[in-house]
Amino acid sequence: MPYTFTKSSELFQRAQRSIAAGVNSGIRKMEAPVPLYFTRGEGPNLWDADGNHYLDFQLGQGALFYGHAPAGMADAIAAQARLGTHWAAQCELEIDVAERLQAMIPSAELVRFSNSATEVVLTAFRLARAHTGRKLILRFEGHYHGWADEGLVGFANPADKWGDDENPARLHPSKGVIPEVLDQFVMARWNDVAHLRRRVDEYRGQIAAIIFEPVLCNTCCLEPVPGLMSTIRELCDRDGMLMISDETITGFRFGASCAQGYYGYRPDLTVLGKAVGGGTPFAALAGTKAAMAKILSGEVIHAGTLNGNPLCLAASKWSLDQVQALGAAHPAGIQQLGTRLMDGLVQLARKHAVPLHPQGPGLIFHAVMLKPGAVEGPIRDYRDYVRRHDAPRWAHLRRCLLEEGVRAIERGLWSISLAHRASDIDEALVRSARAFARHAAEWKPAA
Repeated sequence: MPYTFTKSSELFQRAQRSIAAGVNSGIRKMEAPVPLYFTRGEGPNLWDADGNHYLDFQLGQGALFYGHAPAGMADAIAAQARLGTHWAAQCELEIDVAERLQAMIPSAELVRFSNSATEVVLTAFRLARAHTGRKLILRFEGHYHGWADEGLVGFANPADKWGDDENPARLHPSKGVIPEVLDQFVMARWNDVAHLRRRVDEYRGQIAAIIFEPVLCNTCCLEPVPGLMSTIRELCDRDGMLMISDETITGFRFGASCAQGYYGYRPDLTVLGKAVGGGTPFAALAGTKAAMAKILSGEVIHAGTLNGNPLCLAASKWSLDQVQALGAAHPAGIQQLGTRLMDGLVQLARKHAVPLHPQGPGLIFHAVMLKPGAVEGPIRDYRDYVRRHDAPRWAHLRRCLLEEGVRAIERGLWSISLAHRASDIDEALVRSARAFARHAAEWKPAA
């Protein structure tokens, strides 16, 4: 029988009496039929307040790359908690973590720690502007760089306000944003090398940095086309701009040297979040000595009471050691599991005549649900995704999957963790078979 969520519904009703909108992050209200309440997790497994068991491919929005509640991490945090939870000062752990990042990521000549990737992005922008004396940041449609005023410009522009192909609109999805923030950005379309060159040339000498998700994971799962990374590097070198790689999601998932090692490029600054802390509120800015120079000189302020918190550092040290221990075997192992899952979903989609076309490199992928009449084939950019992806139909299938105990991110992203095994993939496909059958029988498109 499909899962029911009586206890979660009761808790959500109670929460709305004390917590604004009942949740502490707006995206959590997307969960249907109700924002879920969880009691415990172990490896790839998760249990909610109603006792429902899930095979988890959401993984804390990707932060739980090592699975739920790994014993080694719990021991490391507990040991540190007995010594102290916060000092607002230095400890040897921060050097241990920094040295690991240096050893793993060739471009990480120096690092600074923060509490969230949103903060790290803002630091990177400040550094880039100070480094170049310019105000503009070039970013791509659909890319997400945190929820702050500067992080969301151009993230999810509605189709009727896109602007033309050559001049994408600079919009922000939130009210209350300082209007002048929008004027600090140049928008470009992802995966169009010629278009990018034109945008940079149009604003030549005014752009401080180009920022991007190396694999666009926040809007579908879009790998860079051949030549894109080398073109960004070339343009940054030509015009004295900083190349900022936002590896909040891709960091360590694609190997010890992150997506930049996997795809073969060297940025000036790297944003690290999620997996670097293994589920603790921890993030890092890594960069070359030249790019970090204004922090060294004190001309750029980077501060924070909880920066370098020892509990988070203990978790990060343990997490990075797990990735290093895998050596050259990573990320092939999780990539094989992800490909196995994608192939199984494709088979189920064909069996039930569901237009689902998973897209991505396997270790992370997106469940693209094509609209009626949409052409098949890889999706390359944000606009193509909006035009072809049937979000309501995916939401229905996603709910069917959830009610059979398979949990993916609401927007369609699936992540593979180091805790997943082949048996978990097989069980997920058994459960998915029931979900696809229900979806095929129940789905009715809007009139």
